[in-house]
Amino acid sequence: MAHQQGFKLPTRNYWEFVDLITANPSKVKSLDDYLKILHTWTERIQSSPLAVERSVYEIIGKEYRGSRVEKIELRFNPMKRNLKGERDLDHIIHAALRGMDRATLEYGVEAGLMFCLAREFDAELNEIILEKAIKYAHRGVVAIDLAGTEKNNIELTEEVGKYAKIFQRARDAGLGTTVHTGETANTAGEGVMAVIKELKPERIGHGVRAAYNAEATKMLADTGTILEICPTSNLNTRAVLHLEEYRYILGTFQEAGVLFTINTDGTYLCETNIHREHRLLTESGILSNETAERCRLLAFEASFIQAR
Repeated sequence: MAHQQGFKLPTRNYWEFVDLITANPSKVKSLDDYLKILHTWTERIQSSPLAVERSVYEIIGKEYRGSRVEKIELRFNPMKRNLKGERDLDHIIHAALRGMDRATLEYGVEAGLMFCLAREFDAELNEIILEKAIKYAHRGVVAIDLAGTEKNNIELTEEVGKYAKIFQRARDAGLGTTVHTGETANTAGEGVMAVIKELKPERIGHGVRAAYNAEATKMLADTGTILEICPTSNLNTRAVLHLEEYRYILGTFQEAGVLFTINTDGTYLCETNIHREHRLLTESGILSNETAERCRLLAFEASFIQAR
């Protein structure tokens, strides 16, 4: 895709390129390092209608062939795939929908797109993304998300509050809502509490640091907010320092009655698939096979696709 668009890459060696776009734990020390790979290479390479269509088509096929995935939600920020306005935003979105349609026809899976708002964007840009999500809801856009590094590692209530109207509009339009928070090391659930209070999402992306805050854990359980746990991703970004720490985190959530599912985050970026993520937790004894199966079934129940 890079060569098709004439991007000059720092290497012509395929394996060096793979290393360039992969979150190798030896070079990724934080969430910012992880996101830098995404922003520097992945988003740029995918910044054309042809590239977006192929990317969506390929990832759905990969997960079906590798893990027999029957239902898949893909999230991305279409505005980060249009070269800061050089490409038409609707063309990018239509391309993603074409890729999804091709894959669902070929593999028989159910699929939906989720549009990510960006913390670093101003309100006007995020509102445009919401408008596009509403516009294309009938075509397979099922939810909005909020992504990006949390300010000062702590997402304060007043900072989160500026997205409240956008999230309410999304709900009023029948879209699902989820937020990335609680995935930054050295935090203890402050962002999770602020997000639940101000944005009231149905799900939270990651949220693992809430295990270190009794109040945040209780809020998750009381509201029934579902966590999207991504083991490999959190290990790569150092949100979770080692696999054994997950024993404490997930044990705390289970004891408190917090609902969670097991997910991949970026399958290519993390060199993983959903089967591997389940196996990572079950073979280490962190989750029993029965608990992992409950997480799998919950993922189907919590999917935004069924609302279409």
